[in-house]
Amino acid sequence: MEKRIYPEPIETISCPEPFGQQFFSDAAEAVSALKMLYKRNTTFLRSSFASLAETGDTNKRYRAFYPEIRVTTSSYTQIDSRQAYGHMPLPGRYSTTITRPDLFESYLIEQLRLIMRNHGVQVTIAESSTPIPLHFAFFQDANVDGSIAERLKRPIRDLFDVPDLDGTDDHIANGTLETLPGEPRPLAPFTAQRIDYSLHRLAHYTATVPEHFQNFVLFTNYQFYIDEFCAYARGLMANGGGGYECFVEPGNIVTMAGQAAPAEGATLARIPQMPAYHLKKPGHGGITMINIGVGPSNAKTITDHVAVLRPHAWLMLGHCAGLRNTQALGDYVLAHAYVREDHVLDDDLPVWIPIPALAEIQVALQEAVAEVTGLSGYELKRIMRTGTVATIDNRNWELRDQRGPVQRLSQSRAIALDMESATIAANGFRFRVPYGTLLCVSDKPLHGELKLPGMATEFYKRQVAQHLNIGIRAVEKLAEMPMERLHSRKLRSFSETAFQ
Repeated sequence: MEKRIYPEPIETISCPEPFGQQFFSDAAEAVSALKMLYKRNTTFLRSSFASLAETGDTNKRYRAFYPEIRVTTSSYTQIDSRQAYGHMPLPGRYSTTITRPDLFESYLIEQLRLIMRNHGVQVTIAESSTPIPLHFAFFQDANVDGSIAERLKRPIRDLFDVPDLDGTDDHIANGTLETLPGEPRPLAPFTAQRIDYSLHRLAHYTATVPEHFQNFVLFTNYQFYIDEFCAYARGLMANGGGGYECFVEPGNIVTMAGQAAPAEGATLARIPQMPAYHLKKPGHGGITMINIGVGPSNAKTITDHVAVLRPHAWLMLGHCAGLRNTQALGDYVLAHAYVREDHVLDDDLPVWIPIPALAEIQVALQEAVAEVTGLSGYELKRIMRTGTVATIDNRNWELRDQRGPVQRLSQSRAIALDMESATIAANGFRFRVPYGTLLCVSDKPLHGELKLPGMATEFYKRQVAQHLNIGIRAVEKLAEMPMERLHSRKLRSFSETAFQ
């Protein structure tokens, strides 16, 4: 038998110089310190990897840590009860690890400003005890020579920290985290490593870097909507932008306002699994639209990752099966409740938890329908119905024994059925992201009303453009609202993180 030779144990760990605690009463200055510390530590890891690739010296381990925010409160501070976030529920110690403070700069400044104002405390910036995985020290557009690992005498995990899935979970957001005596409570809904994981997944699934994502997100389950969104966005760019600064397509292809053709980026050889398109405004105030494809699994996957960006709202625009004989093809359905038979969130958000309608979202969608269609009041009921939407994980549910799904749909008073909407709404509820659903009836399988060949093309041409315009108008209405009003208290549990 061949004798296996094991390398000598590594006894030396190389780290950046220790970073002492720093105290701040100004939110912007605190975030500047976070940016400096994060840049220093990630640069150290990248430089160490480059040096290792050059010298081949594998007798040293390299490690750097995420920055951390720490806050301590000593009293039950009286705060404005209308606020959904920006305050700690109990006196004590709170902390959170931080990644990409450059990307989250505005968000972090706002969260820290509210905490300082509401509690009259300083915040502490320090190094955490959580190592930065080497993989997350490289940003999504980095190109790392894959042959380097093959030339090393040791596995990379012997030399650098790698992603630890044991610490990458949603216990905080799910409300299932149990802190041990003496441990600080969480300050934010996601840890740094959980955010890094999602940032890399977003780039993979959508073929655009996280920097392009906007605070208002439209999800759709049909490419027709994406085609219409692209035509709309390119038209805006060619005519000066209409308040938007640029349009970004998969491959990070950028068309600037005032231009008719892209200024940068390369056309992709293959379309990604869930392509994203971004109509950008300063401060991430524009619109991101993502084609999530069909099914609750995709819907959960993409919202799991978009949630770490802390968007102000996400809406579902897509097609559905109309379940009532009084509905016509092309009618709209505004969801105010959901039947959840998607099953992908059963372990994270049990089905007995109600998913409430959010007044601000509902009003914006209804007003947008009225403005775009020119109908109002009682006349609006001709083309739009508000009610329960059912989401199911079986695309061919019509082929089941009708005593099963049809009976449940009738008992629930459902008026429409699809495969994504309840998942998106439920994950919005779970992650405290305001959500809403406006669907368009594209067939009525219970009543034998399906689109004939040729009818489908004409239907999509006519209805998709109008539906998309409604979604864009609704988002613009939401963007005009104060954010503290949009982020509803309905989404907050008994003991919440101070960060939104």
